[in-house]
Order: sequence, then C-alpha cells, then structure tokens
Amino acid sequence: MAALKIEAGKTRLGWIGTGVMGSSMCGHLMSKGFSMTVYNRSKDKAQKLLDQGAKWADTPKGVAENSDVVFAIVGFPKDVREVFLGKDGALAGSKAGTVLVDMTTSEPSLAVEIAEAAKAKQVYAVDAPVSGGDIGAKEARLSIMIGGDKEVVDALQPCWEAMGKTIVHQGPAGAGQHTKMVNQILISTMMIGVCEALLYGYKAGLDLDTVLKSVSTGAAGSWSLSNLGPRMINNNFDPGFFVEHFIKDMGIALAESRKMGLSLPGLALGEQLYQSVKAKGWGRNGTHALLLALSEMSGLDWRNRK
Repeated sequence: MAALKIEAGKTRLGWIGTGVMGSSMCGHLMSKGFSMTVYNRSKDKAQKLLDQGAKWADTPKGVAENSDVVFAIVGFPKDVREVFLGKDGALAGSKAGTVLVDMTTSEPSLAVEIAEAAKAKQVYAVDAPVSGGDIGAKEARLSIMIGGDKEVVDALQPCWEAMGKTIVHQGPAGAGQHTKMVNQILISTMMIGVCEALLYGYKAGLDLDTVLKSVSTGAAGSWSLSNLGPRMINNNFDPGFFVEHFIKDMGIALAESRKMGLSLPGLALGEQLYQSVKAKGWGRNGTHALLLALSEMSGLDWRNRK
C-alpha cells in the first residue's frame, strides 16, 4: 500500500460516465495535470473532454487497461455492476495495485461486493458518492462521502481535492454509500417543504424573490431553498440531478431501512410523491420538478402562473 502515490503528470487516471456531473468532475482532474482515458455509452457526451486531451476507450475494461486509478459515475446499480464487474468491466482490465473508485450513488451491498471481488485480484476499491448536484460538480465543491481502506482513501487526496470541498472518510467499504443514503433521506423531505412553501407564498400573493431574501438566511434556510428555489421561480426545471435517479436512491434507502427494521414514513411519502412526478413525464427533469406535481394537486399551473 505504501507504494500507492498519486501525482499529476505521473498517475494515469480513467473516467467512466461523462454525464451532467461526471464531465465536470473529470474535467477538474484534467485541469490539475492528470492524463485521462474516458468511456461513456454515448461517445458524443465525452467529446468536450476528448477535445481537451482525454483519450478514448471503447469499454470500461479498456479504460482500466490504460489507467492506474479508474473513477466512475453512472446511473443505476445495474450500470455500476456492468462497468465494474461485467465481462468488459473495469475490474477485468485491472492489474494488481489498480484503484477502482465508484462515485455513483448505489447500493451499499454492491460496494462491498465490488471491494471483495477487487481484493481477490489485489485491486483496491473505494465507494465515494457525492452530493452537490451539477453546481457543486461544476464549481468543484462537492461533498464526497468515502468508504474503503483508509490508506487508499488518503492516497487519493489530490483527486478528492480537485473535485470537492468536504471530503470525509466514513469507514470501510459500503460506508460511503450508507452516508449518501442519509443525505438523500434528508433531501427527500426537505424538498417537499421547499416546494410547499413556495406554493403557499405564491397563493398568498407574495413576491417570491423577496420572500427568499427573508427566509433563505434564517433557520429555514437550506441548500435546496437557496440553489433550487430561484430555479423554480424562474421555471427552470433542467436537471442538476434527475428525478428518476432520485427515485432510485430513495428506493435503495427504503430497502436498506427495511433490512434494519426501521420505519421511515417521511421517506416513503417522498418516494411516492416523486413517483407521481415521473408518472407525469418529468423523470428526466431536476428533483425540483416536484413543485410541478404538487401544484397540479392544488389545481395550479405553475409554469403559466401570473
């Protein structure tokens, strides 16, 4: 383990998944001087990174064959399993000493499975889901929640610092994913409050921009209110984080809570409300599209309000 040293210009990095967040995160690492090999199911979504000097690989296996450390941020647990453990996955292309880092929000049990499979090949595996959405990714100020061997996690510090501001090692494999579930449980109920508060303010005839000046800095303030509140007011429901991915996360948290014998009715309510958002065709919008579904419940057309 002492031999693992991460240095820009020497350590070869790989990146799998160049979507809304992954593209920015990968770009920050490249800006620090790291060489990069990338893979994405749709090559066009990686074109910006290729234009900046990244090399292309046709498979996750190909990424690993040309990298010392491989990062991935994809959509669903099935995607995580495929890009790490599949026939053409990153583990298949890894040599002893390679580090695999999953930054997707995924199942804690899958993180443990990947770590055990990696260990059998003398490969290191870390789970490091993030919070902060597209804004945090673009501004390199994500919160990174990490599970895995502490020495490996510490060695990766130059990479964490390129992408995030809050970097915390939570424990062994799977601990990062469990921590992200805590994060998503907090957000699920918080978003209900943000959306309902804006609906109330609108129906009361208040100027919502002026309302935010008062409430966003007091006890009711939150990241969701400050960052997504203005987007909702301006009818901007573009994704910082997809509704369908949030439903996936809440489903994981509910499944884990059942294993623990926990009753989490607030989380269950949030998941059901977001299922209604998806059913109305807004699954590829941002999580703040919950406002659209809640407004319909009250007979309001938020987009065309006057």
